[in-house]
Amino acid sequence: MNRQDIYQQIRQKNSYLCVGLDTDINRIPKHLLRYDDPVFEFNKQIIDATKDLCVAYKPNIAFYEARGAEGWRSLEKTIEYIPAEHFTIADAKRGDIGNTSGLYAKAFFENMNFDAVTVAPYMGEDSVKPFLEFKDKWVILLGLTSNKGSQDFQLTKQENGQPLYEKVMRRAIEWGSPEQLMFVVGATHPQKFEEIRRIAAQHFLLVPGVGAQGGDLESVSKYGQNDYVGLLVNSSRGIIYAGEGEDFAEKARQKALNLQEQMGEIINLIA
Repeated sequence: MNRQDIYQQIRQKNSYLCVGLDTDINRIPKHLLRYDDPVFEFNKQIIDATKDLCVAYKPNIAFYEARGAEGWRSLEKTIEYIPAEHFTIADAKRGDIGNTSGLYAKAFFENMNFDAVTVAPYMGEDSVKPFLEFKDKWVILLGLTSNKGSQDFQLTKQENGQPLYEKVMRRAIEWGSPEQLMFVVGATHPQKFEEIRRIAAQHFLLVPGVGAQGGDLESVSKYGQNDYVGLLVNSSRGIIYAGEGEDFAEKARQKALNLQEQMGEIINLIA
């Protein structure tokens, strides 16, 4: 899936919503436990309820890895079930020496056919490049994350006064084009989006932190959009755990609809 494909979906749906499938078997409604694969059944109903409102789905791989082979089967079935029009992100945060990164890339891009994978840049260019060698696949590099610990290293000033995340992003844009490289930028740092757009004007940004983590959609959208809209705003817990009963999918749809309607208004304002 290329950048134009993503943009067309955004325009058709008036949405740049990404639904995070952080599916914890201990949090899903109890009536689903009677199914052979409760995690997949939960994901299936969430997808059915939200697929017309979002442009992307992002399973957090840890929730599936933690369940061993059974979890991987749930993940595989989930990816196969997601409609082909949607952008799929393996939120795996991989990043290792080159030959190991190459195998991680093969696992997610070839074996599971994800469109994108999140990658940690700490080990440098040779740990990221193997992911960029796959045609029509995307690397989503951790830039400025939404968690509290982002203060520990990412915002640390370098000798020239530049925060570390800026150094990482400026270097990384030399490795891949806006057609294959995105950045994770947390919605909990809305004041940084204007600066980030000066560094990565044409790249898409994957934006976690709206909803349960308190990020503000309006601020992110105001300072983060570009000519292609350029944002995939993720909401995970705020959508998928909106309800706890048999109507959980309906509750999830309502939360997704609220975000989609806000996004539609914002898109029409800049059109």
